[in-house]
Amino acid sequence: MLLAVDIGNTNITLGAFEESVLVFTSRLATETKKTADQYAVEIKNLLELNGLTADEIEDSIIASVVPSVGKSISQAISKLCDIVPLMLGPGVKTGLNIKIDNPAQLGADLVAGAVGALDCYTTPCVIIDMGTASTISVLDKNGTFLGGVIAAGVRLTLKALAENTAQLNSIPIDAPKSVIGSNTAECMQSGLVFGTAAMIDGLLKRIEAELGETPTVVATGGLSRDIITHCDYDIIYNENLLLDGLRVIYEKNN
Repeated sequence: MLLAVDIGNTNITLGAFEESVLVFTSRLATETKKTADQYAVEIKNLLELNGLTADEIEDSIIASVVPSVGKSISQAISKLCDIVPLMLGPGVKTGLNIKIDNPAQLGADLVAGAVGALDCYTTPCVIIDMGTASTISVLDKNGTFLGGVIAAGVRLTLKALAENTAQLNSIPIDAPKSVIGSNTAECMQSGLVFGTAAMIDGLLKRIEAELGETPTVVATGGLSRDIITHCDYDIIYNENLLLDGLRVIYEKNN
């Protein structure tokens, strides 16, 4: 069984694959102060919670945008499962043709998402990932990674508002009943939810114009499902896109 691990700035997503079938997914909080032993205990508990044991994990692949946590998770899995995880980075075969100024700078999460999209959808393709940052990746009709867009994520925007203004507090990230809010909380929710949806629609319109054809659009990430329902574009939601991409990359290297 393969354990795929996607380490983001806020959450760590784990998924176990039996060949190409995703058996379970689970999440941990990303905490830079945790030791490898602490993560090993948490991963062991998650496996047992899903009816698995560490002995059933035969291999692992990790994508991390937090290097220190990636190292700790790799050590944890090595100690727990007696294997050496494959860390997604330079030198790992991905099959992805990357045409940006410095391909080595492309985040592991963006690589995994692009590979997952190429495996599942037709090109050209646009991948939206809403995490701590909201990212948009663009693949042309040949599957080449052209580049993309990075913007502040919804929770990061809310945190900035709450921490840097005197009278705006943190609120639930829910869509209000109308765009025109009638109180402070609704006004903030409108900006966060409808504002993000409008930004995505606007960027997709510009990307489509630059590509010269209509792309397949797929979204992933914690908040994507709640936001894309308010977009005008037809957007496919795939919660496990990055895990699928990691599985494909693992298969290319074994």
